[in-house]
Amino acid sequence: MAGRFAGRRAVVTGSSRGIGAALAERLASEGANIVLTARTLDQHETLEGSLNATRDRIARFGTQVEVVVADLTDPTDRLRVIPEAAEALGGHIEILVNNAAASIQAPLTGFSVKRRNIMFEVNANAPLDLSLAAAPAMVAAGEGWIVNLSSGSAKLWGGPSEPIVPTSVNISAYGATKAALNRISNGLAMELYGTGVRVNTVEPRAAVLSEGAAALVGDRLRPDQIESMEAMVEGTLFLCDCGPDITGRITVSLDNIEEFGLDVHNLDGTPLS
Repeated sequence: MAGRFAGRRAVVTGSSRGIGAALAERLASEGANIVLTARTLDQHETLEGSLNATRDRIARFGTQVEVVVADLTDPTDRLRVIPEAAEALGGHIEILVNNAAASIQAPLTGFSVKRRNIMFEVNANAPLDLSLAAAPAMVAAGEGWIVNLSSGSAKLWGGPSEPIVPTSVNISAYGATKAALNRISNGLAMELYGTGVRVNTVEPRAAVLSEGAAALVGDRLRPDQIESMEAMVEGTLFLCDCGPDITGRITVSLDNIEEFGLDVHNLDGTPLS
């Protein structure tokens, strides 16, 4: 699998830690040149991980790794990301992974407009803005891959016959932003179909214990409710070089692995023992 993404130019948002950092590592391990982007250059106030830490970790693969610090809640600031990434890598962005997310979990009753707006800016508006910024050059080149990280929280409650678990009442606002992202992704895929640009979403089937997720729910989950980072990355990576007719899909990581017969690898690209 070495060289699968050799020379490809990719942007991964939210790559200071968690799934974004893991995806960047795997892409670099297979030859991609990467622009990492997030708000945390050196150290977050409470969570482990930073852009510089990710850059240092993946430098061993010898590909080009650049950093663009940006605040995706700011519509003006996020518009810098794609142009600066293309300039840094010396060519248009071929793979865009919109991984960054804001997750504020609380019941809708009493949920502030400010918090709601933060989540919609990061989880729906920013992926759309970055996709629209990257798409014209992808269309001109005749190919491109946009992968948006979604969530099972976008699914609707089934009504009184479906039990309500303790976390259910806290994820409606977050889930609404991911439902919006799914619809945006599907709509953009439809608009771009035939140009060679693929747009898909992927979500974990179970919880992936990134630093943020572990801080929120890690100690409340059973082993069968947890999905490995390597599996999540494998199911996502497939969408970064899929064929032109795999587009507009709302996918699940483990389902991708099963449907397409993927072998799960370590983050450095070596076979998972």
